[in-house]
Parts: sequence; C-alpha cells; structure tokens
Amino acid sequence: MEKQEKLKTLHERWFAKCTCELKKTATQAVPGDGNANSPIVFIGEAPGKNEDIEGRPFVGTAGKFLAEMLESIGMKREDIYITNIVKYRPPNNRDPLPEEIKACEEWLAEELALIKPTLIVFLGRHSMNHFFPLEKISQVHGKILIRTWPGLGRQHFLALYHPAAALYNGGMRETLIEDFKKIPKILKKIEKDSEK
Repeated sequence: MEKQEKLKTLHERWFAKCTCELKKTATQAVPGDGNANSPIVFIGEAPGKNEDIEGRPFVGTAGKFLAEMLESIGMKREDIYITNIVKYRPPNNRDPLPEEIKACEEWLAEELALIKPTLIVFLGRHSMNHFFPLEKISQVHGKILIRTWPGLGRQHFLALYHPAAALYNGGMRETLIEDFKKIPKILKKIEKDSEK
C-alpha cells in the first residue's frame, strides 16, 4: 500500500477513535493534507472556521499567505504535507487546551511516523511548544532545532511565526518571509549531512 493510501486509512481510523472534546462542537475533523512523500511537514495549531467547514487545513487567509510563501521558494501546496496539532476547531478559534492537544497527539505522532519527513516546520508557538515546551518562538524562530522523537529518531525542526499572526503585524510578516526563504537551504544541508 502506498503512503498516501496508508495515510487515508490512518485518518479514517482516527475519525472514529479520537476522543478530543472538541469533536462535540466542531463540524468535522480536519486531518493533515498533502503529499505523503514530502520531505517537509508543516504543523499548525488547530483548524479555524474555514478549515472546519472544508475539512482541510490552512484554506483561509493564513493558508493563502502560506501558498504565496511556498511559491517564493519554488514550491506548491501539493508538494508539501500540512497538519495541525489539534484536529478539531476550538470554539471561537480560541487556543487549544493542553487536554485537547493530548487527545490528538497520537494521531499526529502516527502521521509523522508514516511520512518520516526530513524537516518538520512549526507554524506558531503552539505546535513548537508541543515538541519544545521550554522554547520561546521569539528567540528560536528561523533556527534549526534538533531532538530525538519517538517514531522519528533524530529529527530536524524549524520554528516559524504563524502566518495568521504575521498577516496583521508588518514586522513579524517580514521576519516570517525571511525565515521561510531559509527552508530550501536547510533541506539541502540536512540531506548533505545525512550522506556523511
């Protein structure tokens, strides 16, 4: 079975299995979406209103901004895989609670273990803090973070500001665009280092 098919099966299993309380208020689950063979996985926070309606991550204004930034590094949405740490929309787009993140964490872990990306890119502090609870995004954005993670082994991570936050903050927007441009070089470097 191809990775893409395996992912579909994985999501279908989790639709039934996930015990997240947000299931009660959300329209539907919003699983990860994109290329299962991508060397990059982007992880956001939680679905918003548009994502809740469409059942796909990053389809609103933040998603459009993400698509523009991908284009700036010669990539398309279809080239990458994108998911969230929480698979259901929190009411009024509030931040996900620790127990909601916990309820969805195995689902995320299985997605990542199946894809085995070269690089995991955090979109915002919530996804970063799931993997690096003590880091502050203002201090580590645009820098490579490395740690061993169950199911992935030694993994490279890159923290970026969330596109939604950057949309309304000029300085943060510029920083995000600059940090985003580092992705192709970072990928090359990781691949080169792994050949040593």
